[in-house]
Amino acid sequence: MHDDGSTAARPSVDRTRPLGVLAGFDGSDQAQRALLYAARAAQRLDVRLTVVTAYTVPALAYSDASQIPTVPAEVARLSAAQDVLDAANALLDGYPGEVDLRTEHGDAAGVLVRLSEQAVLAVVGARGRGGFFGRLLGSVSSALPAHAHCPTVVVPRGYEVDAGEGISRFRPIDADTPVVMGTDRSPRSRAALDVAVQAALARQAPLHLLLAMTLPDAWGASYMAWLPDPDILERQRTQLAAELEEDAAALREAHPGLVVTSEAVLAEPVGTLIEHSRSAQLVVLGTRGHGRVASTLLGSVSQAVLQRAEGPVMVVPDGLEDAEEAPAS
Repeated sequence: MHDDGSTAARPSVDRTRPLGVLAGFDGSDQAQRALLYAARAAQRLDVRLTVVTAYTVPALAYSDASQIPTVPAEVARLSAAQDVLDAANALLDGYPGEVDLRTEHGDAAGVLVRLSEQAVLAVVGARGRGGFFGRLLGSVSSALPAHAHCPTVVVPRGYEVDAGEGISRFRPIDADTPVVMGTDRSPRSRAALDVAVQAALARQAPLHLLLAMTLPDAWGASYMAWLPDPDILERQRTQLAAELEEDAAALREAHPGLVVTSEAVLAEPVGTLIEHSRSAQLVVLGTRGHGRVASTLLGSVSQAVLQRAEGPVMVVPDGLEDAEEAPAS
């Protein structure tokens, strides 16, 4: 089961961000799944659920006055966006928390990035049906994690939606599957690791630290020619595995009761993370990393994982100011 969590201890969040959980909605099936995830996340965090439909107005030229529509394009687009928002409201029938439904004029990705400054978590579907009336949600799900001011969850096509009726549909679901943190142990991945820890604690779920070393055939012939010893890769993997286990041990000591496992593998990072997404309830990545392995670079590995993951993926931005108050959903 891939889910956004349990009814365990409620994590602390930044209450100065009034939008709470921000959900982008365009009416598509993917957006409906993302909306349900966002609603469950907002219930876990005890914050407002903000649902946004963005729209754009194309610049049109008419050869004569008879072609000018009776209803101005801006009015028509706004009305259509409001209809989509009404559909979101209907999907939230019985939702017990505070909801803010709003239409916003502008490019979907730009609107969501701007609003993410006031949110603790942003949620979008992996793909939409044409994009908040102006942009494919698939491109939004790539652009938003790279530029958002809060963690972003991208919800895949297979996310479970039929989990009861009424209020029970919005209740976070207990699961004992792990939260998986994709890491390269770089300093820039520390905020993402802290968020992954909080996510696992909130779910009372195990945390699995995963480090994937890039396969040699991806390094290029010139780099391969540099390798002086055929066993160098295994020695490096063993060293990284030991260092990663030290990280896991430190987390177990800092958080008694948290089950933390670690794994360093010589494997193609995207495929490895996608494979883990099939059984993890959440995969957590940083926007990008640097160091001895390439495992969390947005635009390469992270973007590929976002497009093909079979479970929810959270991308945590660089420089998250207060990881202790980062969302755990």
